[in-house]
Amino acid sequence: MIKGIVLTICIFLLTTTVKAEKVYEFNSTCQQAYLEISKLKFNNAKVLLEKAKQQNPENLIPSLLENYIDFFPLFLSEDADEYAKFKVRIAERIALLETGPQTSPFYKFSLSVVYMQKAAIEIKFVENWRAGWDIRKSFQLIKENKKTFVTFAPNDLVMGILQSVTAVVPKGYAALVSLLGMNGSMSEGLKLINNFVNSSDPYAKLMNAEGTLVYCYLAFYLQNKHAEVFALIKNKKLDIVNNLSLTYMASNLAINDKQIDYAKSIILNRNKSNEYLQIAAWDYELAYIKLYKQEFHEAAQYFETYLANFKGNFYVKDTYLKLSWCYYLQGNMTAAEAARNNVIKKGALYTDADKQALQEAKTGTWANITLLKARLLNDGGMNKEALQLLNTKGFSSFTKEEEKLQFTYRYARINDDMRNDAEAIQYYLKTIEIGATRKEYFAARAALQIAEIYERQNKKTIAVSYYQKCLDMKDHEYKNSLDQKAKSGIARCTGE
Repeated sequence: MIKGIVLTICIFLLTTTVKAEKVYEFNSTCQQAYLEISKLKFNNAKVLLEKAKQQNPENLIPSLLENYIDFFPLFLSEDADEYAKFKVRIAERIALLETGPQTSPFYKFSLSVVYMQKAAIEIKFVENWRAGWDIRKSFQLIKENKKTFVTFAPNDLVMGILQSVTAVVPKGYAALVSLLGMNGSMSEGLKLINNFVNSSDPYAKLMNAEGTLVYCYLAFYLQNKHAEVFALIKNKKLDIVNNLSLTYMASNLAINDKQIDYAKSIILNRNKSNEYLQIAAWDYELAYIKLYKQEFHEAAQYFETYLANFKGNFYVKDTYLKLSWCYYLQGNMTAAEAARNNVIKKGALYTDADKQALQEAKTGTWANITLLKARLLNDGGMNKEALQLLNTKGFSSFTKEEEKLQFTYRYARINDDMRNDAEAIQYYLKTIEIGATRKEYFAARAALQIAEIYERQNKKTIAVSYYQKCLDMKDHEYKNSLDQKAKSGIARCTGE
């Protein structure tokens, strides 16, 4: 009798223990939630994740996906109050994920993803040492997971991101990466991501939108494959209407590729349902589109709306500078001076663009209107109009050294964009001659652009020499960002 009772209790305890074991079950409900997250439909995703928790309270996949929901809005908004809450939640989430079964390929994968997202947010809040250590943890976890679970396709996405990014960090961060023992390879990283995007593996198919977004950004910025990226967007018929993460990616890259009308079309035709995460970035992008089109009144409105809603510090000074240009070019000097005072008072100096904005604001002088308008036309891809405007003046009509330098660079850049390579190189070399010892970025950027022309012509040895020339130039504006582009160029040309 007693033995029977004891045996019954033991069986009960055993079955209770088994039921309480944590699992990683990426079931159909979690998959649907993940797809909603990838579209930025977070409220729908939260409902599905609650359902998944009810189906199995011990399933840890909902915890991983909840981190995506926390990550995206915070990365875009840079809200300090939300960051304080995020730090508490992510610590609890990591502790919970660590209770999962280590025999699952999702154990180290989930932790690697969470540490990578944590590091990205820490960079936004300038906690670079913490970010470095968390990237290292992410790197180590995914390396170990890839060794143990060789055929687990999602490993390639995370490993590809970390390999690519750590390979081309600016000089200011290179020591940290080296100290933490992370040696990346841009070519290997992008190969892994490309393989993942084109894989028939069920998880790769599920995560195709995320993989495609990552691949497009890295191929665009690190490999300079602009045409290939837009061909991929169109040929794969990416849903840039209803998947707003892809919408943002496509419009953002289109603006940076000077395809302003295409970018405008993407933004205006996106699904504007309240089901989606509402982000200030749409106003930011529309502001730039209007600025490049010389529609300064509308551009100012979009910049003002963006600044009223954005809670972070990255690019705030730069945005106020662009706002001041809008008013200056309308002849509203009272509003222009007020915006320029905000360049000095607001935001922070985390980016090269913000540092340059502060430097310009402190000069107390305003840019030459012809040169500024030509720059904006060129940045918007309206090269014929920009060239026409510059041709109304000429090099000799400028008396200030910095204006002569800017005229020469802009003339080169417009010809570069129009694929007049010989003329572009001629004026880029003149830019280097005039500006090599000055603090403006024009000479360094000219060296970078010459390198890109020679790379495009498959003259890789001479391209590398000009990329190195860009790296060798010291103490100029946009040093970190231009160095990163030059390092990416060298990696492309040498196959690293």
